[in-house]
Formats: sequence, C-alpha cells, structure tokens
Amino acid sequence: MTQVESEQPGPSARAGTIPGSPAWNPTGRGQTGISDIAALAERTGLRRVHIVAWRDLDDPEAGGSELHAHRVAELWAAAGVDVSVRTSRADGLPAQATRSGYSVVRKSGRYLAFPRTILSAKSGRSGSWDGLVEIWNGMPFLSPLWHRGPRVVFLHHVHGEMWDMVLPKPLAGVGKLMERKLAPPLYRRTRVVTLSDSSRSEIVEMLGIPEQNVTVVPPGIEGAFSPGGHRSLHPLVVAVGRLVPVKRFEDLIEALVVLRLRHPSLEAMIIGEGYLRRDLETRIARHGAGSWLRLAGRVDDATLLAAYRRAWLVASTSAREGWGMTLTEAAACGTPAVVTRTVGHRDAVVHGQTGFLAEDMDGLVDAMHAVVSDPKLRARLGAGALSFAQDFTWEATAHATFAVLADEAAQKNGKSYGALRPVPDLAPKGPPRS
Repeated sequence: MTQVESEQPGPSARAGTIPGSPAWNPTGRGQTGISDIAALAERTGLRRVHIVAWRDLDDPEAGGSELHAHRVAELWAAAGVDVSVRTSRADGLPAQATRSGYSVVRKSGRYLAFPRTILSAKSGRSGSWDGLVEIWNGMPFLSPLWHRGPRVVFLHHVHGEMWDMVLPKPLAGVGKLMERKLAPPLYRRTRVVTLSDSSRSEIVEMLGIPEQNVTVVPPGIEGAFSPGGHRSLHPLVVAVGRLVPVKRFEDLIEALVVLRLRHPSLEAMIIGEGYLRRDLETRIARHGAGSWLRLAGRVDDATLLAAYRRAWLVASTSAREGWGMTLTEAAACGTPAVVTRTVGHRDAVVHGQTGFLAEDMDGLVDAMHAVVSDPKLRARLGAGALSFAQDFTWEATAHATFAVLADEAAQKNGKSYGALRPVPDLAPKGPPRS
C-alpha cells in the first residue's frame, strides 16, 4: 500500500482565532516568535512536546508537510521546549537522531509506524510529555483514542480524490472510508490546525469537524527568497514540486506545448523529483520538447532561488494543495503565478493581483500567454506578489501553532485563555480574493 502523497503547505486568506478571544494582528510578523513561544510554554507548562508524523524531513520522499513540521519543531526547540518527533523508518537513516535542537525517532516501516506509535504511547515506552501534535497526512494516528492531555492535529488538507490517484481501487476505497467516515467522528472535539481557508472549508464540510475547532495558520517562507538578479532573456516558465500524480505535471506539459506555439522562444523548467519522472520524460520526448522543456530534478537552495528570480512566471496544475508554498516562495522573489483554481491555490494566489487562477487548461494557457505577452501586466502582478509574500514568516507560524496547543493546555488545566496572549490572526493584509 502506498500512502497518499503529502503536499506542499502554504498560507490563508483569513486565519482563524480562538473563539471568544480578540484577534491579534502583528505589526511585524518576523518580530513574533521565539520569546512569545517561550512565554506561552512557561505559563501553560508545555515543556515537553511530542510530535507524531508519518514521514521525516530526511526521508527521500519528504515534501512540504515534512518541511512544515521541521520548521515548527526547530523554532519550538529554540524557545526552550523539549521537542521529540516520531516517524517511520527510512532506508539509510539511523533510528534516532538530533536535528536543529529536537530529537527524531524513526521506527517501523511505512504502515507499521501507525500501530507501533500507538502501542508505544499507551505503554509509556515513548516517555511522558506535556502536549501532543498529531500530523494527519492521509492516514490518521487516531490520537483521540490514546492521548488525553493537551493535543492538536495538523491537517493540511483533505486528500479526497488523491486516494484514487495513487492507490489501486480497493485500497483507495479503504483510504477514503477512513478519511471521510471512520476517523472524523473521533476528531470532532479535537483542535485542528490547517494552512488555508479553502482547506478549512473542506475540513468542515467534508469531514464534519466543527468550524470553531479549526484554526488557519499559514506557513512561513525562508527569508532568502527575495528579488534579485536578472530575468531570463527569453520567456521562462518554472514549476516546482514532486513528480507525483496529484501535481498533474502531465497537464502542465500539454499546456506549455500549446503556449510555445504562440511564443516560439519559450523555455520551461520543472524542478523536483518523483516516481513519475520516466512517464513525464516520455511525454516531453513525444512532443519533441526536450530542447526547451527540462526536468531539472532536485536542486539546491541557491539554484531554486535563481530559478524563481529568472522566471517570468511560476505555474502549477496541481489538483489539490494545503497551500502551494512554492508559489509564495516565487512571489517573495517578485514572480507572479498562473495556476489551477483548486484548494490551496485559491489562497496562495490573489486572482488578477498576484497572478491568475484558471478554471481549466485552456484558461491556464490563455493566462500564461497574457503574462508572457504583456510586460506591464507582468510587472504589476510581480509587485503585487512581492507585497503579498511579505506577510509570511516561520516565526509567526511557529508561534501561532504553539498558541493553539497552549490554549488547549490552559483549558485542560482549568485556566482561562484570556490570561494568555491570543492566537495571532495571520490573515495576509491585502485586497480581497476573487
């Protein structure tokens, strides 16, 4: 059985706040961070926090969900919290490690990790902790059944049709049954943290989690993503993501082939690796596009930054995202986006102001054509994207996620949340979305 792919995470149009508490709008998101987390940990007794996740950052198949967990864990650890992360085993990686101030335990295979994590917790072998974070990535750990202390769940998005993309029909049915029917009733009294308003809506509507229990906390982006260098002399479209079914890179390739008929000097680059690489290479070769459309594979941070800065636009045809972090990374470099109008994308792109949301593949081609053809439009969208991206820092994300767990701890201890600093409202400050 193959687990549903984890997605790149990303921010929201409106962040949730604790019901009954005032919204807090930080004037500078980068200023919100480690000291605030340390204060919350001290006041609520959250000195040791355990995180359970399906996959580790160093796993060869790691994606945005794992990056999100890592950045949150390292910033919590920097605030003095004793953080441990338990995940499945991966070939070539030690069973125990320390990374960026927090501990990592990798035990059991991909699917035995779920029952073994539960058994270890119930037997006390994994130690004691003051708070638990469950990362629900397709298959849940069912933490409501075995943890009674302060607890939150990170759920980046509903997987929905993704089950059918990566699993044979009978197994996909099992996954959908667990996600849609069996697990949700257990989580209806659980605090859930997600990345975007569109994901929040689906969690409420499709899983039946009460709206007041779902808080939107956008992810951050690295400070290195910034304008610089020079744009490509020729039209350049860049796409970034793992080469897996949900990204629908085959659709993007077809759209780019059509776009090049209008712009014969067009170049394109798809950055990322995955098990669909050979299929995509075959498709590119069939179109005779190998001279201008390149699969770049995994690249280092400097190469990725340079690609964002050189691109005329970034594109995504993904069927579903928690957010679409790569779009915001590119936005921080002043690069607009043209994407499908899907969950997550609707939050990462402000239609007509930081890029375009396309209803179908014809619309995607037309929107890319408009951006490539019109330098004034491209400049306006790039400026809007740059302004929009300034709202997102990992320090703010780490603080806001910890604040949700701190609120749970305060309530478990019979204390009023009003005595604590309220959960930040991390809604990007900008024009309303279409």
